[in-house]
Amino acid sequence: MISVKKSAVSRKKARKRKRQYTLRLYVTGVTHLSRRALANIKEICEKNFPGNYILEIVDLYQQPELTQKQQIVASPTLVKTRPLPLCRFVGDLSDSSKVLSKLKEH
Repeated sequence: MISVKKSAVSRKKARKRKRQYTLRLYVTGVTHLSRRALANIKEICEKNFPGNYILEIVDLYQQPELTQKQQIVASPTLVKTRPLPLCRFVGDLSDSSKVLSKLKEH
């Protein structure tokens, strides 16, 4: 019985360590604010989730239908889809401690 519990705990720890973050950054072209948001989120991810994140960049000028479909009201907007819960950030993501604390919530 004890060894079963240990192996279940070990699996939980392994899953937690390998948690994959899935992020989508919605931008409007190559503006200063968009570039800064991209640089900031890349830095946050590389420092805190190296190799454990997927970052997709979506240019709303090229895909304007997504603004309504994804309920994007401002740009840049970062959406974390995995792990749950889903969360959104609007702006250049310069407050890295706030962004990181929200990303790690689950």
